[in-house]
Amino acid sequence: MKEFIFKPFEEMTEKDYETVGFKSGLEIHQQLLTTKKLFCRCPAGKYSEHYDAEILRHMRPTLSELGEYDGTALMEFKTKKDILYRINRESVCTYEMDDTPPFLINDDALDIALRCGMLFDCSIVDELHIARKQYLDGSIPTGFQRTAIFALDGKIPYKDRTIDIVQMSIEEDSCREVSDSGHLRVYRTDRLGMPLIETVTGPNMRTPFEVAEVAEICANVVRSTNKVRRGIGSAREDVNVSVEGGTRIEIKGVPKIGRIPHLTYNEAMRQWNLLRLRETLHKRGITKDSFEAKTHDITRLVKKAYYQPIRNAIEQGLFVKCVVLKGFAGLLHWQTQTDTYFSKEISDRVRVIACLTTIPNLIHSDSKGENLTSAEWHNAKKNVGATDDDTMVLVWGNEQDTETAAREIIIRAKEATIGVPSETRQALRDGTNGFERILPGADRMYPDTDLPPTRITEDHINRLSIDLPEKFWISEKWYKELGIPADTIRELSISKYARLFKFLVEEWKINPTLAAVALIQFPKRLKKMRLNSNLLYEGLMKEIFRSYKDGLLSSGGIFYAMKSAIEQKDFNPELLPEPISAKELEEVISETSSTLNEVKLVNNEKRKEVLLGLVMNKVRMSVDGKIVANKITH
Repeated sequence: MKEFIFKPFEEMTEKDYETVGFKSGLEIHQQLLTTKKLFCRCPAGKYSEHYDAEILRHMRPTLSELGEYDGTALMEFKTKKDILYRINRESVCTYEMDDTPPFLINDDALDIALRCGMLFDCSIVDELHIARKQYLDGSIPTGFQRTAIFALDGKIPYKDRTIDIVQMSIEEDSCREVSDSGHLRVYRTDRLGMPLIETVTGPNMRTPFEVAEVAEICANVVRSTNKVRRGIGSAREDVNVSVEGGTRIEIKGVPKIGRIPHLTYNEAMRQWNLLRLRETLHKRGITKDSFEAKTHDITRLVKKAYYQPIRNAIEQGLFVKCVVLKGFAGLLHWQTQTDTYFSKEISDRVRVIACLTTIPNLIHSDSKGENLTSAEWHNAKKNVGATDDDTMVLVWGNEQDTETAAREIIIRAKEATIGVPSETRQALRDGTNGFERILPGADRMYPDTDLPPTRITEDHINRLSIDLPEKFWISEKWYKELGIPADTIRELSISKYARLFKFLVEEWKINPTLAAVALIQFPKRLKKMRLNSNLLYEGLMKEIFRSYKDGLLSSGGIFYAMKSAIEQKDFNPELLPEPISAKELEEVISETSSTLNEVKLVNNEKRKEVLLGLVMNKVRMSVDGKIVANKITH
């Protein structure tokens, strides 16, 4: 193994990531903007904290077509979780609860998905086949997710190369988790069944920053359709990371692209340090075949322990188990991630699989003095036959959970002799990650017999391609050439007004900067005024610009026309004031100035500013502020 010690995040270079063989890919999940769910006719996007009923279920694994169980399903089954679903009758039906068969796939959702696939230059399949993907964590009451691949072999430009889009799938979203404590996991079902697409890239990214940049590109591609949901929870990234000698690790459910660099850096560090740990174990003569561990019940031995959590557990009639890891002395303090150590790898397994969720859920002899006293550790060591070369791990809970915990401690310690176990990891707020479940395999997928294949004809594809938005990076290049404000370029390129902007500039010869500012910045100003800028649809905006082109509106008047259109829920050019002549403007200025002269101002130096404001209140829809200011100044 190469000699390399991970530097702090800020000090890592591209060369450093090349040294460790950093590779990363993305699986991006994006909700589609439809009124109905994917396989039923319940409303999509209707979230509520209210629920009318609760349903309790237990999940169990099923055999694949080859007669095998998926490892993830078996792991979830070991947790023996009670799954409680909170149901609102307005957002779910009997389909979501697996009591009735699915409807045919939502055509609107499929069309949006196909358009996204075309924007990624994918090959669209000619027949859609629905499969079932097993989920035993309870996030889907049926125990499986309906999913279908609809596009393959796409690409997007990035720097001096292209990023592979391996495949795209359309699938139903899962429940929202409310809580997960002990053996009870609670879900809300309002999000369940909403249509989303999954976009899978190749492992083409070479640094953590490249991963975030590519995620941003992929997000903007689908946003440019203006047919996907926006806001918290509407898009979630799963990030795949590996280093040389490691394995593919999936970091699940990253909610914000900005968190990707730290998360991928820490996962690369974790894998590299686990490989170094394996080398150290091998040097100590500890391999997969020579690994030794034993479990002892030491409840009576520590019933008067100084450490309060253990003493409380024994008073409640719980058990304390000690796992002796032969030859592991000092290694539970082996750093894995930033301020994170190998002991957390073990603690996470105990928390997730044994359901001992109260933290701390274990202590170990590599941290003497932080929990038991030295005398108590010495006494335990003597009674379980441990040596100075060994590590003792103590865990407490009911008998069944501590037995499960002891087995998981041994399994995770033994995996350290092999290297990096294949896992799905949870993204944590501090940029590190924690164990979530065993990485699923191919055995979790099998055909769905409830739904027939769906033909996707060439004529269907051609109809959808007619109205495709321009690729946003092409639009951005043109915008830069036009010289529009830099802070409008990215937003305009994926805006619902992108097509209108092109028409205004090319057909009506509207000033590009004015058009860009009006379409992007004016709605933001209106939003700050607590007005619903979403009411400004493309046709309405076109009519406002038509009035400007025809001389019925000043450039400044465009904003006030937009404001009026929101307040009146419509825009009527016939209600605009008549265009004002230069002579009429001078008369308004003169009349307003005379009225102002009769008023005593606190600060007379600001008389011209006050006059400008008063005049603009009368003529702002018909005359630009620059013209009025020029006449008042001169």
